[in-house]
Amino acid sequence: MSYKGVARFFVAIAIIFIVAPTVAFGAGGLVQIVPENCNDIGGCHSVCDLATLAQNILNDAIFIAVFLSAVLFAWAGFIYLTNIANPGEVSRAKGMFANVAIGLVIILASWLVVDVIMRTLVGAPLLPWNAIC
Repeated sequence: MSYKGVARFFVAIAIIFIVAPTVAFGAGGLVQIVPENCNDIGGCHSVCDLATLAQNILNDAIFIAVFLSAVLFAWAGFIYLTNIANPGEVSRAKGMFANVAIGLVIILASWLVVDVIMRTLVGAPLLPWNAIC
């Protein structure tokens, strides 16, 4: 088995044994995405539960996006440093830096837009919009 095959195997094992249980704990575990009230028979019973669910999903999505952007910045830096003599790879790494930065700005700006809209709809200028419930 080649080096790439071994690396792919260990990445697959890491995904199976680390990421999959974390996602499975979304209903009630280490990272609780679904509120306690929604685990009863009949699901979520109020709009407040749905607001809490939306806030949890947004928080987790932002966390994942920031983590992945840090990994991609590191990968672009690795490509840049290991291929400094190859102008094509250097321009590829610079393009990757730019794309990751633009994507991170878009994600954080979209979070800000959603937060401002929800604060306006709920009428909570100083509190988090899901704390009204």
